[in-house]
Amino acid sequence: MSTGSPWSSLLNSETYGYLTWEWKAGIRGFTFPLFFAFLYKILHLLNYDSVHLLIWLPRIAQALLAAFADVKFFFLVQRLENRDVSRWVFFCHLCSWFSWFCCTRTLTNSTETTLTSLALSYFPLSGSKAYSSKKYLFLVALAVIVRPTALIVWFPLLMHHFCQEEQKLRLITHCYIPLGTLVLVISSLIDCFFYGKWTLVQFNFLKFNVLHGVADFYGSHPWHWYLTQGFPVVIGPHLPLFLHGCMLASRKHKILLATVVWTILVYSFLPHKEFRFIYPVLPFCMIFCGTSLAHLKAWRRSAAVALLASNLVLALYTGLIHQRGALDVMSHVQMLCDVSRNSTVSQPDVLFLMPCHSTPFYSHVHCPLKMRFLECPPDLGEEGYADEADRFYDDPLFWLRTSFPYKSSLPTHLVFFNVLEKDISAFLQGNGFRRTAEIFHTHVPEGRVGGSIFIYEKL
Repeated sequence: MSTGSPWSSLLNSETYGYLTWEWKAGIRGFTFPLFFAFLYKILHLLNYDSVHLLIWLPRIAQALLAAFADVKFFFLVQRLENRDVSRWVFFCHLCSWFSWFCCTRTLTNSTETTLTSLALSYFPLSGSKAYSSKKYLFLVALAVIVRPTALIVWFPLLMHHFCQEEQKLRLITHCYIPLGTLVLVISSLIDCFFYGKWTLVQFNFLKFNVLHGVADFYGSHPWHWYLTQGFPVVIGPHLPLFLHGCMLASRKHKILLATVVWTILVYSFLPHKEFRFIYPVLPFCMIFCGTSLAHLKAWRRSAAVALLASNLVLALYTGLIHQRGALDVMSHVQMLCDVSRNSTVSQPDVLFLMPCHSTPFYSHVHCPLKMRFLECPPDLGEEGYADEADRFYDDPLFWLRTSFPYKSSLPTHLVFFNVLEKDISAFLQGNGFRRTAEIFHTHVPEGRVGGSIFIYEKL
């Protein structure tokens, strides 16, 4: 990461990197990335911190956590349902293309979903005899620390538990308060240590995203987006089974259905929407899908084959082909590290002329290579504010000519989507840039995102 904090000492003696505005504003907590930092530190101490391990080890760790949560989820369903239904619920869960797409990604949403599945296995659902209030509440508190919006999913479940609990005062004094306080204090101490000052990340997260509406800066959608697009895409080919399963659902599963509906409704009131935000309710939905599949009888085998085939196609396409250029281009950039180490004349200087955060950054390079991208911090109250990416795309040639008035200040490499090439061709030709690589990105280019990524190098 960036220089000058205790965080950097966990990674390497050679400090380089980039901190996004969220870390400068204190709305991101260190508890979650600290886990990966320890993995990186272990690799460094063993002298195995190659770029490939730095890329793959966090994914493997995330995948192992997701696999453990899947096993716990299967045992939970076995306790709740008969053998036939539980088998089909788990089949539906393993088939989900969106789970394949997200579960190994080091997103807070992925960890939130994993912790939610683990917590659900200890939650006092009707029919479950292996519940533990302290265990599930500890995991819920941890999920909220990782991503405060986890409280949206768990609010109806917490209320349900409270209403069903006979010893309500004991639940509050022996579970809710001590466990919530313990996890909050530990995460706050971690954040204060690494930020170097008193920082309550959960309050900052609420202040920026809800009270100040900063999330709206990154796009807003109509209120019905999750109903008409978000949820149908996330649940994918399971949708007909889910709707059928809702009609078959027993009374003991009504709280899970209520949680799904509640989560989608609450997120629908927030202007900024993304598919991954509702990922944590996907395991809940699989219980209804499996119930439906178990009741199909004559059509069960055909439905199962169709479900597996359709999800497999989606998972393979989105996981291996769609928008892969963002990762592939970093392999080309990473090769410049050898040039940087061996060159004594001109050090590589890479400029990404793309929508901000289109590609990974130093985690996929692992060397102090000079790199820069178009930044897009939100409007924090400045009059007439426009982020750097918007200013660039308003007039790419003007931005380039004013940013690099002298040839000596030019970067050595430019990385951009093919749709931009025509707009800046005069700059490329006038300054002696030539295309050295073309990398496939997507079959469905849209707006500023093209179908290919070009790398241009200065002669």
